[in-house]
Amino acid sequence: MKKSIYELSLVLPDEILLMKSMNNTQVLFPSFTCIHHEFVRQVMEHPQKVAVELDDQSVTYDELLYYVQVLSLNLLNEQRVIVGEIVCQCVERSLSMVIGMMAIEMSGGVYCPLSPRDPQYRLHVLMKEIECRLVLVHYLTETKFINNFVSLNLDSALINSEDESHVNFDRISRVLATEYSIAYIIHTSGSTGKPKALQASHRNFSNSIYSLVHSYTFNENDTVGQIARCSFDNHIQEILGTLMIGATTVMLRPRGTTHWEYLSSVLEKKQITYMHTVPNLLYSLFAYIVKSKKQEALQYLRSLCSVGEPFNVKLLDLIKTSAIRKCRIWNFYGQTEITIASTFHLVDVAVDKKRIEIGVPLPNYQCIIQDEFSQSVVLGQEGYLFTGGVGVFAGYLGRDDLTSKALVDIDGEMFYRTGDLVKMDNKG
Repeated sequence: MKKSIYELSLVLPDEILLMKSMNNTQVLFPSFTCIHHEFVRQVMEHPQKVAVELDDQSVTYDELLYYVQVLSLNLLNEQRVIVGEIVCQCVERSLSMVIGMMAIEMSGGVYCPLSPRDPQYRLHVLMKEIECRLVLVHYLTETKFINNFVSLNLDSALINSEDESHVNFDRISRVLATEYSIAYIIHTSGSTGKPKALQASHRNFSNSIYSLVHSYTFNENDTVGQIARCSFDNHIQEILGTLMIGATTVMLRPRGTTHWEYLSSVLEKKQITYMHTVPNLLYSLFAYIVKSKKQEALQYLRSLCSVGEPFNVKLLDLIKTSAIRKCRIWNFYGQTEITIASTFHLVDVAVDKKRIEIGVPLPNYQCIIQDEFSQSVVLGQEGYLFTGGVGVFAGYLGRDDLTSKALVDIDGEMFYRTGDLVKMDNKG
C-alpha cells in the first residue's frame, strides 16, 4: 500500500532506541491507596512528629488526625456528604485550611479549592458550574456565601466538638473511596480563558508524590515551605503530599509569600529544606536576599524546585550570586493535567549557562514528541510534546468534548496533548 511522504518516518533505529530508553521509567511503587489512608499510616509511624506549623502554632500528626476525624464526622453525619461529592473550601492560609483539605478526603469527598482573592460573583459561578452545594469557610470568608450555598465555618465546627472525645470514629472506616476515586478538582483556564474543572484521582496524585520521592527531590525528613496559592495544584503537593510521606509542612501567614523579609525569616527560623515554586517568585526572593545580604535564610535548603514557568539563565545567575550551598536546584515541567509535573532536570550550575532543559520523564511518566502529522521526530527536530503515565488526569468535569481534544491514544496508552514545542537531544 502506498503511503504519503508525511506518513513515512525518518527516525533512525538508534533514535528510536534512545526514545524507548528515556521512557523506560517503570518503577514499582507501594500499592496505591487513598491520600488519607497514607496520612493515617504516617500518624501510626510517628504520632508526635510535628505535621504542620504556622508562625507560633503547630500540630503533631496525632493531633491533626483527631481534628480531621472530628471534621470528617461532621461532613458525613451533619452535612450528609457522600463519596464522590464535591466540597469546596474557601479559606486563607491557616491550620484550619489543612484540616479542611484532609477531612474532605477522609469523608470521601472531592476537594475543590476556591481563592479568597476572587470576587464573590466568580466564586458563585464556579460553584454552580460544578454543582457544589457545600463550602468550608472561616471568619474571613463566610460572608461571601451567605444565602446562596450551605457553608460550614471550620473554626466553629472544631471548637464546638472539642469535648467530643467519646465520638465513635468507626463511621469513617466505612467510607468506600478507592484509589480510582476523584481526589480533587482544580479550575484551570488554559488558553481558552474560561475555567475548566480538572479532575485528578487519588491514584494520579499518589503516583506523582511517589515519583518525586523516588527522584530524591522530596523526602520524609523535609520541612516543606507552603508557597503555592490554592489556585494551583502545587499547594496540594505541599500540604497533602507532605503529610502522605511523613514530612512537615510550614504554612505562611496570608500574603506572606510576597513579604520578602517575612518569607526569608521563615526559611531560616523554621529551617525549610524543600521549596517548590514559580521562577518569578524565586527571582524576587533571591533578589531581596542578595540585596539585603541575608544569605543565612538559605542555609537549610536542600532541594529548590522551579515549576510552572520557564527557568531562565538570569534566575540561575542570581541564585549563583546568593552563594547557596549544599542545595540541589531542579527544573520541573508539567501541566495540571499531568498532576504537578511530568519531567525534571537537575540543574548543573557549571554547565547550564545558555539554557535550562526540562529534562527527562519522572518515574512512571513518558514523553513522546511528534510532528503535525503525528510522526515521531528526529533528534534536534522541533515537535509537539505529549506526556503520559499514571499522572494523566481523569478529564474535565462535564466537558467530554474538551477532554477528548486534550487526550490522545498513542499505541494503546493515553497521553496529554501539551501543545508545547520541544526538541530532544541525546540527553533527553
